[in-house]
Amino acid sequence: MSETFRSGGSTSAGFGRALVAIYAVFALAASARSIYQLAAKASDAPVAYTLSAVAGIVYVVATYALATDRRGLAVATIGFELVGVLGVGVLTLVDGELFPDATVWSDFGAGYGFVPLVLPFVGLWWVRRTSRA
Repeated sequence: MSETFRSGGSTSAGFGRALVAIYAVFALAASARSIYQLAAKASDAPVAYTLSAVAGIVYVVATYALATDRRGLAVATIGFELVGVLGVGVLTLVDGELFPDATVWSDFGAGYGFVPLVLPFVGLWWVRRTSRA
């Protein structure tokens, strides 16, 4: 067992477990939403629905990485998530017509209470904090 787990910096209890749970909820929500959108109405907004699918995959992989203490993978996926939410957020502000339907990351995650904007910062902070433990 790694030192991180013995020192309380794991995702098996406390804040780490809550963080994994939040990522799991977003993995399920984004994935289910994108599957429905792509299956039922893909031609309406293919770019937006594909971005939702990408977000879902990112949340699934980030959940796995955090839950299994795969720090390198966690940093990569959460970093990608941060770039995605910032990039899509800016694009939706600059030209709202680019995405005829909302994605998880549209308007910096406004449709999800801005949790998609805050979550990668918290995730990266957690990985960094626990890697020093």
